[in-house]
Amino acid sequence: MNAVLMVNLFTLAVSFLVAVAFLTLMERKIMAFTQLRKGPNVIGPFGILQPMADGLKLFIKEPLAPAQSSPTMFIAAPTLALTLALLIWTPLPMPDPLINMNLGLLFLMAVSSATVYTLLWSGWSSNSKYSLMGALRAVAQTISYEITLGLILMCLAVQTGGYTLQLFSTTQEYAWTAITSWPIMLMWFVSTIAETNRTPFDLTEGESELVSGFNVEYTGGMFAMFFLAEYSNILMMNTVSTIMFLSPDQKNTNLFTMNLMMKTTILTLMFVWIRTSYPRFRYDQLMHLLWKQFLPLTLAMCLLFTALPLSTASTPPINYF
Repeated sequence: MNAVLMVNLFTLAVSFLVAVAFLTLMERKIMAFTQLRKGPNVIGPFGILQPMADGLKLFIKEPLAPAQSSPTMFIAAPTLALTLALLIWTPLPMPDPLINMNLGLLFLMAVSSATVYTLLWSGWSSNSKYSLMGALRAVAQTISYEITLGLILMCLAVQTGGYTLQLFSTTQEYAWTAITSWPIMLMWFVSTIAETNRTPFDLTEGESELVSGFNVEYTGGMFAMFFLAEYSNILMMNTVSTIMFLSPDQKNTNLFTMNLMMKTTILTLMFVWIRTSYPRFRYDQLMHLLWKQFLPLTLAMCLLFTALPLSTASTPPINYF
């Protein structure tokens, strides 16, 4: 059994690395198209091997570290970031989870919250002003928007009747949660953009004022690990969004994975489209959006869903809006 689990873990890791590689290629191609450029087109046919070349270049470069940095924590931060990015995929039903958990939602929140430490450690251990400022921004932003994500998960757990991710497919047998609870869906989507530090909420990597944010001192393989963890979290968040709001038909397990992948790809394309279209928020606007708008709304939603009756698998979910 342990050998099978290890093989499954290895297969999951390889699949996620390949997905991240082609996500970067897709993003660069779409951004080039919107800016009337060609994008990567040299390595391989139509530039399809460009992600492999970039990854190989990063991992064979000599690793450098500031002389005044903390060596142990400097190396541990990107390693832990990539480990957590891999670990968070294990309870996701696609259609069967790698590790079956009764409290899969709580596990997701716990692991995603732990990523804050990798950002803080990387900024502090670099012993650089820009890195520390980027890390403090990242911690403040991530912790703030995790409040909204947690409250939205609480609303959805009241609807489904538990914290098991497989229950979402049963609850959405008659209608998607995105239809019956569309305000929550919209707030969740914006919060996932902020949680993954993507444009227009990329204050942690503000190139115009912080050079590159918390990872400015990282080079080579360690920077590649941060890069892989960031893009893996984008795919993971969109996969979770699909499971919770646009759940594929669980009855047809043969098409479940393909359906899940297609909807995740559409949400990921929206991430890229938003990056090409919107400028960066100011930091006060970023915090105002959460504390003055999202937080009161999500608290009101929690009270609403707690007061109204539960929807079960035998009856269609109630359309509250």
